[in-house]
Amino acid sequence: MTVEVDGRGEESAVFASPADVGRRLAEVDYLADEEIATTVFLAQALGKPLLVEGPAGVGKTELAKAVAAATGSELIRLQCYEGLDEARALYEFNYKKQLLAIQATQDDRGWQQTHDDIFSEEFLLERPLLAAIRRTGPTVLLIDEADKADVEVEGMLLEVLSDFQVTIPELGTVAAVRRPFVLITSNAARELSEALKRRCLYLHLDYPEPEREREIVLAQVPGIEAALAEQLVRTVGTLRELEVKKAPSIAETVDWARTLLALGLDELDEAAVARTLGVVLKHVSDQERAVKELGLQG
Repeated sequence: MTVEVDGRGEESAVFASPADVGRRLAEVDYLADEEIATTVFLAQALGKPLLVEGPAGVGKTELAKAVAAATGSELIRLQCYEGLDEARALYEFNYKKQLLAIQATQDDRGWQQTHDDIFSEEFLLERPLLAAIRRTGPTVLLIDEADKADVEVEGMLLEVLSDFQVTIPELGTVAAVRRPFVLITSNAARELSEALKRRCLYLHLDYPEPEREREIVLAQVPGIEAALAEQLVRTVGTLRELEVKKAPSIAETVDWARTLLALGLDELDEAAVARTLGVVLKHVSDQERAVKELGLQG
């Protein structure tokens, strides 16, 4: 890790190179390939948000957590969902506290003075976007599952991602003292706007190759034998090819490995798969398909 001093005289921990990204992410148990390491380095070096797209469970959210851990940054997360609005993403005022302040105001005070008092910093409630903008320390802003939010939310994000500032009519424009590292995830449930994509670097993540997933299991599940890890990864790959409703994620592969250790199993035979299938397949129709296709005893 290197330490640089920016134009404001502040120290900031940064990645020195793509190789440095890979090494430091590995230290926090995130195994990044060359493409991931290079894209993360460039996003930091160019000061651009990173849009990470791919199916659920391939490590998109974990990448943001790993970057935060590797750089000693605070992680601020905006979880997107249908109906998300400015009050939940940017800021809102504490209306109950404002009402109490108005009721306690002396009758001879003018409205303008009262207005200025209640629309002040004291009554402001930070939400994730504003919080990330105002942090002075190293920060990773995770905008998770952006494709689940309404299209209008993207317009709200453009000012933040373009200029790293937020305009609050009552208080003025709040500009970032120190730009956060921004990582946006999408499961591609809907197409994000070109305006949003234009402001980002792009990284597509898919399920890893069996060898890399085996390395992930070995790194995150101490005590598991290499042969069992390989057998487990091969079985998960087979399940993903069955066109199930919810394919097993990498995290569920790791959970399955831990399950086998907890049960004292050293082999993933048909009986072990049948007993523990609920760890990786969470829909009954998926389990029934697996039992049929794999020839398990139902």
